[in-house]
Amino acid sequence: MGEYKVNKTYKEINKKITAGEAVVVTAEEIIGMVGKNGIIETAQKVDVVTTGTFAPMCSSGVFINIGQSTPTVRTTKTWFNDVPAYSGLAAVDCYLGATQTSEDDPLNKRYPGAFEYGGGHVIQDLVAGKKINVRAESYGTDCYPNRKIEKTVTLKDLVNATLCNPRNAYQNYNCAINRSDKIKYTYMGTLKSEMGNANYSTSGELSPLFNDPYLKTIGLGTRIFLGGAQGFVTWSGTQHKIDVDRTLDGAPLTPAATLFVTGDLKEMSPEWLVGQSIRGYGVSLSVGLGVPIPILNEEMVKYTAISDKNLFTQVLDYGHDYQQGKAKSYGKVSYAELKSGTITIKGKKIPTVPLSSMVKARKIAHKLKTWIQRGKFFLGEPQKFF
Repeated sequence: MGEYKVNKTYKEINKKITAGEAVVVTAEEIIGMVGKNGIIETAQKVDVVTTGTFAPMCSSGVFINIGQSTPTVRTTKTWFNDVPAYSGLAAVDCYLGATQTSEDDPLNKRYPGAFEYGGGHVIQDLVAGKKINVRAESYGTDCYPNRKIEKTVTLKDLVNATLCNPRNAYQNYNCAINRSDKIKYTYMGTLKSEMGNANYSTSGELSPLFNDPYLKTIGLGTRIFLGGAQGFVTWSGTQHKIDVDRTLDGAPLTPAATLFVTGDLKEMSPEWLVGQSIRGYGVSLSVGLGVPIPILNEEMVKYTAISDKNLFTQVLDYGHDYQQGKAKSYGKVSYAELKSGTITIKGKKIPTVPLSSMVKARKIAHKLKTWIQRGKFFLGEPQKFF
């Protein structure tokens, strides 16, 4: 504590939120404040910095309890609008994954596949209040004799629906190009041949984990904006990495940390959970996520004041290298360059395409800021760091 000139606690900041006295700014706004007032003065004045991201996050899904039937049933197979859910749990519990395709989808048999409907779309339809056809099967037991059920439900009819996303809010991600002579359909979108475009999927200086690169304020129990409601960080996400190459400011130069997040689907909104059809690849779910960063000291100001020009990622070839497990970089580019609309790789100017929405990321940061200012959102002090 003594190494810093400014020292605050979660309790002190939450007390200021209760009193309506907390100073809250977005991750974009604090950049100008530091440029004008310096790190120490900004740390003394600002209590919370809000962040935001909205992009496809494939590792997402929902735990659902569909409710019991008469006679009772232990489901072993469950479908929502013909999209299968994993039912190897208990009784009428199941997990619907965002990337699960519809049972009768032709997939890539008619290449490139359209993937018009899947788990991500079911999740969006649920939060939109639409009617969903649910059917389930069982082999039957003495205590659960029913072997088949079918019904129409809405989200409010479900006993429980918990958004449970094993890997969200990637801390940095690759920029994808295609060096081959054929068009490629990937989870990074459609990539034109001969480096015809470069796709990326991070909100840069607004991205949550770029604003706390070592996760010094983010851990088990951190309260977040998730799908339009309050959610929580419940563990580190799958593929979570900390030991990666970084800039002098601590920002990772390659994909690094991830978050495992959870929240009540019944409180969420279709504006912030949107099913995606990715041509030639599959289905996914775009998730709105924002993390408030408490300004406990001047170090956190330094981290949150990072700008796009000082955040970098690697350009990887998804035309050949990626599927061969090669991570060769064809250039290091800043998010300022990516957001400018073009990057230059091997002397060629390439148009850039964002898969993440800066408009929605900015809206999340401002919405979270408003919640805190109005005393509707408090900081959750982490019980464990990753």
